[in-house]
Amino acid sequence: MRGQLQHAPQHEVRFVTVHGHRRAYVKVGSGPALLLLHGLGCDHTTWEPVIDALARRYTVIAPDLLGHGLSAKPRADYSVGGYANGMRDLITLLGIDKVTVVGHSFGGGVAMQFAYQFPERTERLILVASGGLGSEVTPAIRAVTTPGFHQVMGVLTLPGVRHVGKAALQTLALTGHKALRDLDEVAEIYDSFKDPDARAAIRHVVRAVVDWRGQIVTMADRAYLTQAMPMAVIWGRDDQVIPVKHAGNAAALAPDARVEVIPNSGHFPHKDHPQRFARVVHEFIRSTQPATYSRARFRGLLRSGQDVRAVGGEATTA
Repeated sequence: MRGQLQHAPQHEVRFVTVHGHRRAYVKVGSGPALLLLHGLGCDHTTWEPVIDALARRYTVIAPDLLGHGLSAKPRADYSVGGYANGMRDLITLLGIDKVTVVGHSFGGGVAMQFAYQFPERTERLILVASGGLGSEVTPAIRAVTTPGFHQVMGVLTLPGVRHVGKAALQTLALTGHKALRDLDEVAEIYDSFKDPDARAAIRHVVRAVVDWRGQIVTMADRAYLTQAMPMAVIWGRDDQVIPVKHAGNAAALAPDARVEVIPNSGHFPHKDHPQRFARVVHEFIRSTQPATYSRARFRGLLRSGQDVRAVGGEATTA
């Protein structure tokens, strides 16, 4: 059974319009800013078990990404770079200059892209069962890219069929088997596909990052840039969506990264063990200095692709 923290059933959802599209978000707490980015087909509520614990020390911003949750679902740019731009614009409107960005699953890919595009606004990077660290991904996500997905899911999410399917997934999740532990989350994602606009948005998102062979987008060629930024990786040992070995990939690509593998946890470690998750996040933030962007240092890293000490040692503000 998943661990529990005491938290409000639902935090107040606020709205702001960015480039003509409504964006939903939750903002609670005070202190240094944490930007929490959810995964594919989810929304800000995936973070509910840990929001209150994190908000005791930090300003927590948990948006619904475009095409998800209560945010708009237009025909728009659903690329990883487009999402990073949207997050930059959101925190700017909220009057927040810098954040520690925390990304789960697809949100991890957005977090990495945000840190890459806007290093001057990123203090730390925390990846949770993240995409972008290897090619393997569950066949269920690859299926979204296949012809006919939109039509087939339209039939499977008709009222009678959807209710039976969702109940079956939730029942299987209650068995406690590690291979089935995340099916309650899958049930909620499945239920969200009843909205044709949501299905179309998810299809655009997946096609931007996954093909029939697996994940397309990777941080491997740019991982050396993380030498200039504190990075942590958190994974559930029993993850059936993105294999836990990708946490080892992260350690190999970014040797200075802190890696935490949580036993008895699947693809949602922040829900399986919220107290431990919040503790790991706080310890990482408490024990690291926020990155300070230096254009000269970044230029040197790009030129050499080697150890940051070869381009001037400690970071300074350019």
